Amino acid sequence: MAIRVVAREKLQSGKKEELLPLYREMVEATRKEKGCISYNLHELVEDADVLAMIETWESREALDAHMKSEHFQRLIPQIGKYTAQPPRIEIYEEIL
Repeated sequence: MAIRVVAREKLQSGKKEELLPLYREMVEATRKEKGCISYNLHELVEDADVLAMIETWESREALDAHMKSEHFQRLIPQIGKYTAQPPRIEIYEEIL
């Protein structure tokens, strides 16, 4: 069954435009990974500083490989410098 991830983070005010190139690189590289079904960045309608990466993976193994990838290991710490609070990451397994 597929794995769905919702990774939500609140950015420091006014930093989104500065971070978009990093997010764009993450999205483009990740979409090429084996096992990636979808990988999209969204912003909260009520607060443009709240972003959510909504991901679908073929398996937990594919997700684990993604988190070990070069681009993930390099970009996440750079993005993390501009978050207002720790990210909230929820991993769901499809059951129906």
